[in-house]
Amino acid sequence: MDLGLTGRWALVCAASKGLGAGCAEALAGEGVNVVITARGEEALQAQAAKLRAANPGVQVIAVAGDITTEAGRAAALAAAPQIDILVNNAGGPPPGDFRDWERDQWIAALDANMLTPIALIKATVDAMAARGFGRIVNITSGAVKAPIDVLGLSNGARSGLTGFVAGLSRQSRIAGRNVTINNLLPGAFDTERLQKTLVAGAQKSGQALDEVRVKRMAGIPAQRFGSAEEFGAICALMCSAHAGYLTGQNILLDGGAYPGTF
Repeated sequence: MDLGLTGRWALVCAASKGLGAGCAEALAGEGVNVVITARGEEALQAQAAKLRAANPGVQVIAVAGDITTEAGRAAALAAAPQIDILVNNAGGPPPGDFRDWERDQWIAALDANMLTPIALIKATVDAMAARGFGRIVNITSGAVKAPIDVLGLSNGARSGLTGFVAGLSRQSRIAGRNVTINNLLPGAFDTERLQKTLVAGAQKSGQALDEVRVKRMAGIPAQRFGSAEEFGAICALMCSAHAGYLTGQNILLDGGAYPGTF
């Protein structure tokens, strides 16, 4: 299927590796020019070189910086002539016990996983509406639907973003102008983030890391962890020209791990 995205411009955050990289690779493969951001210059430039080699017909711009800062956002937004597709993504806060978290830890989580996506949406959504096309995908977490006890900071911040998007996405001046805003909720994907979560779980339970890893996979009907490539493919589909009637939704991608009907 032709996703109808050739020549569009996308800003993909935290795209040097993991799920963000998977999204950038899928979009570039569909002919989308991409601006990728991340804090680590070396890893970001390596990913940019990989994208250029695989997709010589698209423009790839790498902007190193902290997307959670005003300066980082300004630099990323200024790198493209326009933003047709926005993929919000930021590393989650560390796991732990809420009794150990002070106000600074909560504010940092909110800045990264709620307020930064909102700021980027604010900076791009009206121009998308004026042009009559826009796709915004927020990478949140399966923990929004099924909270993980050691990820309280992430549970709280991402749930706040989810509530905000539920209202904003349904405004007629946005949805009525072919601009969609959806959340893509990853379950267990084989990333550095998952590794940290498994380590925290092993420490809490006193079990060996390998044992925790095997048990976690056994609890997933698909019997495996997801890959960044398949995550990126779903993201690209949500951004396609054919997805204009999909908005305000939370798309859970977890190999069937969530046991609920809704």
